[in-house]
Amino acid sequence: MIKDNQKTLNRLHILMDLLIIVVSFLIAYYLRFYSFLTNINFLKAERGTFYSLGVYAQSLYLLIPLYLFIYNWAKLYAPKRVKRRWTEFFHITYSNIIGLAFYFFFLYMIEETNISKVFLAMFTAINIVLCTIARMMIAKTLRIIRKRGHNLKHVILVGYSRASEAYIDRIFANPQWGYYIHGILDDSMEIGTKYKKVPVIGKLNQLEEYLTKMSLDEIAITLSINEYDILENVVKTCEKSGVHTKFIPDYYNFIPTKPYTEDLYGLPVINIRNVPLSNTFNWISKRIIDIIGSLIGLIIFALPMLIVAIIIKFSSKGPIIFSQIRVGKNNKTFKMYKFRSMTLQTEESEAKAWTTNNDPRVTKFGKFIRRTSIDELPQLFNILKGDMSIVGPRPERPQFVEQFKEEIPRYMIKHQVPPGLTGWAQINGFRGDTSITKRIEYDLYYIENWTLGFDFMIMFLTIFKGFINKNAY
Repeated sequence: MIKDNQKTLNRLHILMDLLIIVVSFLIAYYLRFYSFLTNINFLKAERGTFYSLGVYAQSLYLLIPLYLFIYNWAKLYAPKRVKRRWTEFFHITYSNIIGLAFYFFFLYMIEETNISKVFLAMFTAINIVLCTIARMMIAKTLRIIRKRGHNLKHVILVGYSRASEAYIDRIFANPQWGYYIHGILDDSMEIGTKYKKVPVIGKLNQLEEYLTKMSLDEIAITLSINEYDILENVVKTCEKSGVHTKFIPDYYNFIPTKPYTEDLYGLPVINIRNVPLSNTFNWISKRIIDIIGSLIGLIIFALPMLIVAIIIKFSSKGPIIFSQIRVGKNNKTFKMYKFRSMTLQTEESEAKAWTTNNDPRVTKFGKFIRRTSIDELPQLFNILKGDMSIVGPRPERPQFVEQFKEEIPRYMIKHQVPPGLTGWAQINGFRGDTSITKRIEYDLYYIENWTLGFDFMIMFLTIFKGFINKNAY
């Protein structure tokens, strides 16, 4: 059974992490005190002036349980079938930073000042790298095994609905998760009816029978919303079997991925929309990062921006900076700045539509700065002013907002947060001439799951994924 496999895997993870902590510690000690690095002036350490390895190693009695506890707290030992791999790197990183902070505090409390700070920095960096590599290798191995039909999680669906179809879509799109759906129990569909090779295998009153005769790892309740009157009995039957049960609501399209619930004297109340940035502390934290980040960005890109400005000035007629009205937070409009990448045109012609492939209005140099997102750099001034944020949904023009709010459900929710220079949708490839519906899905996920850590992760990934835009014409 999968739950037994998970216990074994968790034990192996713990043992692996323990060994990595020890190995990282030993490597860091060697590099700090005995490697070629000691020839660097500020890293020199004469023998006899630093503690022996035996003395340093005593710290492992504290570091090993401390780090393993923090890893567990950061959910590094939780099942990861459906989680993105890069999120683990960030969990490992901040767990190590927290662990190092606790150790520094411990050293301060015992007034120990002779432990090398450079050694601790090396230990932390090596531990992060080795832990990440080891977990990526394990994850890659498990994905290969699951794609080949091993280590599968056996599932049955209770009810045929939009929720069941959405669930099956995601399972089939991600074979590396290792889910095997045996079938669906439903009263409204004929037995033998299939959705993407998943058949209806029985009626709802056969649920207990199937749970008894099948060895299942999970039950997914995907009843249609008009069948919720039998939901309580279905849940009771599932719980009697002892099999892990999940409920996928048929109204999933209008509740958040992480619902915010309140306890009203024992009555659970689900808030339809949870926007963390509506919290004043969160908003202030994000704004501080935006101000600092935009100032740093303007300093770093000052010379490149000057060069781009000169090229634009001498390569085509018109202003260097192009401004366009966009819709921002709380549906307020603002002027968004860009380097001009097109020939001069009237406001009427400019407002008609998006730029298309091989658009004759785009200049030769304009194609380059649009593809590399250099044309977006003046938006650092928008961020400094407060019109935009470094990270957030991309702002759209008023005429398209009016169009999309009627055509795309939940489109206007994106205006509950500041628009961004980069965003979750952008680093996942939804920029320029791409699906607006998919873009909104990613924007809503960002809005509902916002944290400062999420912002930093998006900024980091933008370096590798966000600048080159193949959909920018």
